[in-house]
Amino acid sequence: MSTLYLIFTILSAVAILLFMVLKLKISAFIALLITAIYVGIISGMPLNDITKSIQEGMAGTLGFVATVVGLGAIFGQMLESSGGAESLADYLVKKFGKERAPWAMVMTGFIVAIPVFFDVGFIILVPIVYALSRDTKRSLLYYAIPLLAGLAVTHSFIPPTPGPVAVADIINAQLGWVILMGFILGIPTAIIAGPVFGKYISQKIHLEPPYNEDTPREFDTKVYPSFRLIAIIISIPLLLILLNTFTTVAVSKGIVKESVFTDILEFIGHPFSALIIATLIATYFLCIKRGMNKQKILDLSTKALGPAGIIILITGAGGVLKQVLVDSGIGQIMAESMSNSPLPPILLAWIIAAVVRVTQGSATVAMITAASIIAPIIIEFGLNDPQRALVVIAIASGATLLSHVNDSGFWLVGKYLGMNEKQTLQSWTVMETIIAFCGLIFTLLASLFF
Repeated sequence: MSTLYLIFTILSAVAILLFMVLKLKISAFIALLITAIYVGIISGMPLNDITKSIQEGMAGTLGFVATVVGLGAIFGQMLESSGGAESLADYLVKKFGKERAPWAMVMTGFIVAIPVFFDVGFIILVPIVYALSRDTKRSLLYYAIPLLAGLAVTHSFIPPTPGPVAVADIINAQLGWVILMGFILGIPTAIIAGPVFGKYISQKIHLEPPYNEDTPREFDTKVYPSFRLIAIIISIPLLLILLNTFTTVAVSKGIVKESVFTDILEFIGHPFSALIIATLIATYFLCIKRGMNKQKILDLSTKALGPAGIIILITGAGGVLKQVLVDSGIGQIMAESMSNSPLPPILLAWIIAAVVRVTQGSATVAMITAASIIAPIIIEFGLNDPQRALVVIAIASGATLLSHVNDSGFWLVGKYLGMNEKQTLQSWTVMETIIAFCGLIFTLLASLFF
């Protein structure tokens, strides 16, 4: 297969995917499967082998992703329903004071988005932004942009949110390293896109809070869970997964001798075990102990799996595309071609995710498509665990670029903040673009040390 034909295959596959999603309005799940079949046929794979690749790709991907995303969704639902997000925000605003409230909001967004979906976190917390704006007479954007930046960065960079979980599985990156890199690179990114940009844009665009909204009620510690409890519960799965990663590294390097104790640490720190433990703890302390009945808990768990199911299926279809690229031999040819390219895998991954994101709007589809295309290349490049984690962050960054009218987040933010399209482009879209470029720059810098 010539390099020219290879380029045609990849570009035509992406074009077909975008055409089906944008013009024909076909579900991304079906569109990704059809694209995978197209790649298999055009690369000369026997038809029986294509169906085998579909089965293997779907099974191999969902075995991990379905478990982690499903548990993560239930875990987040328990925190959301308990009022934990509001309690956390109220505590931080009081600690920081209204003058430094943007820093409280970026921290709130950063923490809340670990277990809770972006749009849900924003809708829950936006009344606090309204109240701060009313009290201080500042533009809504002074507080909203930091909140949005914290939510957006964590939602894209840090597992167990679905995007980085899906990408990590497709390119075989350890979640512990992704969490670590997500925090290291995500914090400065959120600060630049949040309080720094928020202060600037709020001077250019003054937005009044909606006066028909009731001021959020004072938080009663007897009704809402405490900040300390929420912080501990959110940190449990992250710390356990990181413990697993460090233990695995220590054993493989011979720093610690393998034993029953290290086996136990690795077991409880596996994402499956860590999220089961965290979900059970959240269910007990946030639901059962606070008097919620068993049927209500079951209903919340069922509700959480609705949006998670869509993401799981799309991720599985992305795994199918990756498997076809590997089985057809295109992946190896791509890697051999890339070995002579001046573009590092991190930059290539970012570009692919950015192109798909800007074209069709969905960050999830952009991340999964980019991961599927880049995965065979990474296999041939022999990247280590930290380097694979950096590729995950690069893909997540690219998939954040230039949110505009084809992205549901664009309209959600504009509606809740009372902005027209021009104002939304000047604030939200620029903020997302800052996240994308900061993520790329920090990822490239980090790659010099790993």
